[in-house]
Amino acid sequence: MTNGLLKQAIHVLRQETFSRRTQMLSRWFKWLAPGLLVKRWLLLSATGVLLATVGFAIWMKLTPVFYTTQLLGEILQTITDIIPSYVSGPLVMASGLLLVWWGHSRTLGSITEVLMPEGDQDLVDVLLAHRRLNRGPRIVVIGGGTGLSTLLRGLKDYSANITAIVTVADDGGSSGRLRREIGVLPPGDIRNCLAALADEEKLMTELFQYRFRAGDGLMGHSFGNLFLTAMSEITGDLEQAIAASSKVLAVRGQVLPATLSDVSLWAELADGRRIEGESSITEARGTIVRIGCTPANPPALPKAVKAIQDADFIIIGPGSLYTSIIPNLLVPEITEAIAASKAPRIYVCNIMTQEGETQGYSVGDHIRAIDRACGKRLFEAVLIQKQTPSAKALIRYAQESSNPVPLDRDVVARLGRRVILANVMEEDEHTGLIRHNPVALSRVLFRWFTRVQGL
Repeated sequence: MTNGLLKQAIHVLRQETFSRRTQMLSRWFKWLAPGLLVKRWLLLSATGVLLATVGFAIWMKLTPVFYTTQLLGEILQTITDIIPSYVSGPLVMASGLLLVWWGHSRTLGSITEVLMPEGDQDLVDVLLAHRRLNRGPRIVVIGGGTGLSTLLRGLKDYSANITAIVTVADDGGSSGRLRREIGVLPPGDIRNCLAALADEEKLMTELFQYRFRAGDGLMGHSFGNLFLTAMSEITGDLEQAIAASSKVLAVRGQVLPATLSDVSLWAELADGRRIEGESSITEARGTIVRIGCTPANPPALPKAVKAIQDADFIIIGPGSLYTSIIPNLLVPEITEAIAASKAPRIYVCNIMTQEGETQGYSVGDHIRAIDRACGKRLFEAVLIQKQTPSAKALIRYAQESSNPVPLDRDVVARLGRRVILANVMEEDEHTGLIRHNPVALSRVLFRWFTRVQGL
């Protein structure tokens, strides 16, 4: 029994040793990957040392170098007389390579210890990921609300060149209070997008999303909203505040408001009512026939227009149709830039209808609403959830007069759009809430993009 356990222990130790050696070799081969911008600088340093040595020799008229070389020659000759050259040569080479490896490992270890004290990743893996993400396509995502931030959490694993263009028409909750009391543009959707794109510690992101549950005047506010508001006051405008916050959170990409104008939404309902304010539109529980904003035709943020013009891939949605997506498209320069773009453009349709906005809507109705609001055809394909939610979720949403958005394929075809069917939904087992799965959604979108591009 003891011999068996001993053999088993030896076998496990051998496997662990082999695994460690394999991991070590893998790390070394990763350092040979092109584009890390490490090997070239090490080679440049070595060349510099060689040139400095040669320069010193020339300056000293070669005298010390000559005698040093002569002495080394005599020492090497003595070694080869004692130990044959076919043994001493490889032995000295191995010693030199060992010293190079040791110095290289200790140097990189010291750098890694400073940059990544927690030691969750190897430095080479971080560099490889950084190179891959920075070479990713330039993606522009347009929308707002939780739908946009959900998508961004998945997309940031494919590219660091992401621009999220966000509506500033929100007038409810913490954002609405800050807008009314202080006069700043609503920061809520921007805060969610910054948190979604953050590459900083989890604790920092949680702090940015923290919502006060007590305190006179503080209850209901999120820390991120207050932070952005304070930064807007300090820097002078929301654009600068977002840029400063992006540095704090180490955001991959950028978040931009569609406009810096103080925009207010209005909607005309089928029963003749005209509703003012983004939050009031949903609460009115009517059928929207027309939507607009005050002031009409607000000027776009120039950086947002430039991002669309330079984009390799444009994604519209997901999000509330009339209060998150269309408000961005009421900015004429944004709409014109999207329509003029040659990049692949796709609309991510919501999984469920929304009471007060899209109750009874089909996929075709969603597309027609966007076309009608902006007067232009902005996308050539629409992504739709394939699988029906569970019975539990359907019952839960039915209580809110909500149901899965039905696909009227013939209408979508007449509107000149391609249909992309995929399972991109996740369902909370406890609450029955349905959301897009950020990983699955991003994977499907990126696969479609690469297929369209022929990559």
